[in-house]
Amino acid sequence: MRLPTPCRAAVVLLLAVPVGASDLEAVKARGSLRVLAVDLKEPDEFFQFKGNPGFDREILEGFATLHRVRLEPVAIAAWDDLVPALLADRGDLIAGRFTITEERRRRIAFTRETFPTRNVVLTRKPTPPVTSLEALRALRVGTVRGSSMAEAVARAGVPEANVDDSIRPGGLPAALAAGKVKAIVLGVEYAIVARRDDPQIEIGMFVGPPGSLAYGLRKEDAALLAALDAYIENLRRTATWNRLVLKYFGESAPEVLRKARQE
Repeated sequence: MRLPTPCRAAVVLLLAVPVGASDLEAVKARGSLRVLAVDLKEPDEFFQFKGNPGFDREILEGFATLHRVRLEPVAIAAWDDLVPALLADRGDLIAGRFTITEERRRRIAFTRETFPTRNVVLTRKPTPPVTSLEALRALRVGTVRGSSMAEAVARAGVPEANVDDSIRPGGLPAALAAGKVKAIVLGVEYAIVARRDDPQIEIGMFVGPPGSLAYGLRKEDAALLAALDAYIENLRRTATWNRLVLKYFGESAPEVLRKARQE
C-alpha cells in the first residue's frame, strides 16, 4: 500500500530522529527545548517556573524562539538529581545557576560560560566576616547536599561534624538568618542578592578559584551544544547580557563580579 505524501514525510522524519535523541534536530522535531532546573519554590534570579523568568530562562527563551521551538521547563527536586535526570533523557539541558565542576565534567558536557561565579563565605552580624580557612573550619557551616557549594565546603577542609548539609535548595540565607548555622558558602552571584536582601550579612573571603556557570548537556549532543555556544558567544558581545545582569542583580553586580575574578 502506498502512503499519502504527508504520511510518507512523517515516517521519514520519525526514522531520521532516533527515539530518545535530544540533539538539535530532535529538539526541532519535537517542537520543544526541555530545560531541567531545580525548582526552588521561591523567587530566583536565574530560573523561575512561574512569574519573573530569570537570567538563564530569558537567555534560553531567546534561543528557543530563534529555533522556533517552545521552552519546556522540567522541575527537579534536588541539585544532585540534575545530572541523573539529564542522562536519563528527562531533558535536553540543565540550567539555573549550574556551576561547571570537574566531577560534573566527567559525566556531561558544558556550554560556554553564561555567568562568572566564585564561592564566597557569608556570615551574619554579630559573627564577623571570615577571612581565613581556619576561622571557617571552626564554624558551623551550612550547605546544600549535592551542590557545587557542598563540594567547595569539603575542599576547604571543614570537618564533617561542623557541616549541616540538610538545608533545602535556596534556603541557605534563611538558615543563616535563623542562626541554624554560623556561616554559609555561596556563589558570588547568589551572595550579591543575599546581601541586598539582608544588610546584616557580611561577605568574607573567596573560597577556591574563579569559576563559571553554564548549561549542561549530554556529551553526545554536539549539534545542540554548538548552537548554544554560538548563541551565547553572540549574546555576550551585545548589550543584552549586561542588561540582564543589571536587571537581575543590580547596579553593584559588575564591580563585585570583577573583584571575584581578580582576587
